[in-house]
Amino acid sequence: MSDTIYAIGDIHGQHELLLDALTLIELDGGEDARIISLGDLVDRGPDSCAVIDTLLNGIEQGRNWTVLMGNHDRLFERFMRTGITTHPKMRPSYTWLSPQLGGLDTLTSYGVDVTLAEPELRAAALEAVPEAHRAFLAGLPLYAEAGECLFVHAGIQPRLPMAWQSEDDLIWIRDAFLQHEDPFEKLVVHGHTAVEAPEHRGNRVNIDSGAGFGRALTAIAIEGREVFVLEEDGRQPLLP
Repeated sequence: MSDTIYAIGDIHGQHELLLDALTLIELDGGEDARIISLGDLVDRGPDSCAVIDTLLNGIEQGRNWTVLMGNHDRLFERFMRTGITTHPKMRPSYTWLSPQLGGLDTLTSYGVDVTLAEPELRAAALEAVPEAHRAFLAGLPLYAEAGECLFVHAGIQPRLPMAWQSEDDLIWIRDAFLQHEDPFEKLVVHGHTAVEAPEHRGNRVNIDSGAGFGRALTAIAIEGREVFVLEEDGRQPLLP
């Protein structure tokens, strides 16, 4: 199983689903399995704090885990660092603290009183969120390459080399990437755009199955370019 790579889609604060996914992976690949989490650890679900704790602790214990930056992770990290709640890629009427984005759910998981006015809210968050969590989020990589795959939160700008991709491309992109049907240099494994079930589109694999909206959290195994969804009764091929 040494050449098998595992990936987990957008977690969005669903700690129990994360534990289930990690269990499925360990049953399939053992304790030393290489796992790549595609980001969006936080927001919308009930326990973003526990999600970060679990992933951070696993890495500190020597697990072969890589955790990528998602746009929600950056929004949380930037709020903690600067107090900014908006982003040009978001709808003008939304902020990270809007119910649709889920920032208040994240702060609630740390015990923050989210009824406070915004200046007091950030002050309370700075007291409640451990520095280790903030440093962890700030240091998340934007992508990972392994085997025949490129792992990234949202996608890439087609036809641009990785050195030219911006952070906004990698954690926010949708249409230009999703509508591109030609092969990429590597199979791109991504999340960010929630779908009802994991999809293999030939040139890319989307494993954001909507955990942030009360649906499943997907874990997959990849061998070369073969992709398998991990379920309770074993592997199920995910075909283009």
